[in-house]
Amino acid sequence: MRMNPLGRTGETISELCLGTMTYSTQTSTEDAHAQIDMALDHGINILDTAEMYPVNPVRVETTGNSEKVVGEWLAKTGRRNDLLIATKISGAGSKIRDGIPISSGEIVKTVEDSLRRLQTDMIDLYQLHWPNRGSYMFRQNWTYDATQQNKADTIAHIEDVLGEMQRMVDAGKIRHIGLSNESAWGTTQFVNAAEAGKGPRVATVQNEYSLLCRLYDTDMAEMSHNEDVGLLAFSPLATGFLTGKYSDGAIPDASRMTLNPGMGGRDSGRVRTAAEAYVAIAQKHGLHPIHMALAWCRTRPFMASAIFGATNVDQLKVILGSVDVTLSDEILKEIDQTHRLHPMPY
Repeated sequence: MRMNPLGRTGETISELCLGTMTYSTQTSTEDAHAQIDMALDHGINILDTAEMYPVNPVRVETTGNSEKVVGEWLAKTGRRNDLLIATKISGAGSKIRDGIPISSGEIVKTVEDSLRRLQTDMIDLYQLHWPNRGSYMFRQNWTYDATQQNKADTIAHIEDVLGEMQRMVDAGKIRHIGLSNESAWGTTQFVNAAEAGKGPRVATVQNEYSLLCRLYDTDMAEMSHNEDVGLLAFSPLATGFLTGKYSDGAIPDASRMTLNPGMGGRDSGRVRTAAEAYVAIAQKHGLHPIHMALAWCRTRPFMASAIFGATNVDQLKVILGSVDVTLSDEILKEIDQTHRLHPMPY
């Protein structure tokens, strides 16, 4: 398992990160605990969760249940020092807590709630799940309009949040901070504020990234390179489209598509054709499509870790095999050609 820098913290994280958004719904507590054990045994040292998890669907009554499952594992095993725990405050884009925006006051409450559910006294990476001002992620890039933003309000918000984050760091309740669903401009404003002494420096940004969603390749990639803020890529398997399980119109029982038919707007008229093209490359070269998709993430210079979700341990076993795969120049060339033919299919 390759290890990558966690921003400028001096720490490293594994190239794969165990995601938990199905824990307590699609994934039972017993299976979830077995997944965490297996992931750690194979060199994964970071786990990502959030106060709004589980998803599919997001419900107020299930808020925090995935964190609880992780907390039960920590209490049972006592292996707190064996992994980094990343979680998130949801904010206005979450559909929970009445859509209250992120602020210093909300952070005070949500950190304590997450610590209680996780049964720990410290969060390794605390992330802002959505910017208060809005985001172009989750297919909103097609109609994104930044003209309604107020720069002064955004800067004031950043300084307010960083000030509270620093107090949390000083109190030993969090160690590092990250962003999610952010833009290049937004991330650099957080970095600039930190360098001006307003609070801790952002270590990571968690945005969607896969062979089918490459918004990160331009401005965000430049930001990552110059500011040492690595990507925690969510949906690196494109919610399953890159696994091959939806090929030829198949919808396996208990798959995500059975719970979310539109796949959050990803199931567009072009996505299946694009996904089939990538699956065909993998098959041509004798690779599992999952292994190719995740091995490709490893080639990206800005990648800190790719966050994957496994409904069960059998899926996890397949995913872990990706670390043994290195893509040839021929495969990488075919991937680039396919990307040009099928840019941003959703």
